[in-house]
Amino acid sequence: MTLADRILVRFAELVGAAPDFAVRAPGRVNLIGEHTDYNDGFVLPAAIGLQSIVAVRRRPDSIVRMIAADFGDAVSAFDLAQPMARDPNQPWSDYIRGVATILQAEGVDLGGLDMLVAGDIPQGSGLSSSASLSVASGMAFGELFAPGRFDATGIALIAQRAECDFVGMRCGNMDQLASAHGTADHALLIDCRSLDVRPVALPTDTAILIVHSGISRGLVDGHYNERRAQCEAVARQLDGPALRDVMLGQLEAARADLDPVAYRRARHVVTENARTLAAADAMAAGDLAALGELMAASHASMRDDFEITLPAIDQLVAELQAAAGPRGGARMTGGGFGGAVVALVAADAVETAVAHIEARYRTPEGNKPLIMVERAHAGASFL
Repeated sequence: MTLADRILVRFAELVGAAPDFAVRAPGRVNLIGEHTDYNDGFVLPAAIGLQSIVAVRRRPDSIVRMIAADFGDAVSAFDLAQPMARDPNQPWSDYIRGVATILQAEGVDLGGLDMLVAGDIPQGSGLSSSASLSVASGMAFGELFAPGRFDATGIALIAQRAECDFVGMRCGNMDQLASAHGTADHALLIDCRSLDVRPVALPTDTAILIVHSGISRGLVDGHYNERRAQCEAVARQLDGPALRDVMLGQLEAARADLDPVAYRRARHVVTENARTLAAADAMAAGDLAALGELMAASHASMRDDFEITLPAIDQLVAELQAAAGPRGGARMTGGGFGGAVVALVAADAVETAVAHIEARYRTPEGNKPLIMVERAHAGASFL
């Protein structure tokens, strides 16, 4: 029985009736372009098979009751007629509360519903479990209470605002756009300023290998917001709207006037934008060797300039790069300080790469890591 089938059955058991419909929204893995999205830059993610699913049914009142199948059917509820507040006991519900808050601010007249939530994206992995939940719940609310009003980009931006304004994580828009716009067998070159999304075909003989380090991260409680503030401060000092508008030569010319740490943060973003555009070209040309070099440079920049990796992550990247060889590459993916590592690996090398990682890497608890062999999947949809 699939995850979707299990949710439909469980919804009927818990609510006493079948859902009106269900929505799935995939997680994403970012192949290159880290911490560039909130700097109005470029990213190259792909939607993956892991996903969040929400099943919903209208209620006759103003109560939104949310049930988390993955947390022992834990329940959180709020009344749309009352001021919204976060739920410290069920923090997963805050993403849905945030989406409802933003939709109400947009003038959508929401009504009550029962919602069952489930997913298979590892928490804290850097694979966008929160964004996929926000996108899925946004699509569900939109279909019930504002049908036809929001397209995929509109839903993604609602979901992003929910995370930024309500949850408190000042994220960019990549995760939500990737979940909403995913295209099978393609990565997505996203211009995070114009919101242009261009599918780029992944080489047919390539697999996406994702390895969870076993180190979970908490972006709200971590250093994510600090990095964003540092980037924005440099952009202001250089009179640019964002670091996307800063050229490397301009940054180098101003180096003596910049805080040394802030300079390194900005150098990562400026060079990462260039790497991302080059990676999209290499991917379109099927040049795995060039992609591997760009991914290695990206990881080094995250480690040395942006300082968001950890020794265990660096070790895992080195092992994955060794396993991928010259026909692929590896780097940390996600906001940093734990989570997952992504590798592009030639299809005929996947089995060897998996065996290599299982033999050479252990999580902090001494366990074998969770290894996922993925491909690019379609974006959010109704079931």
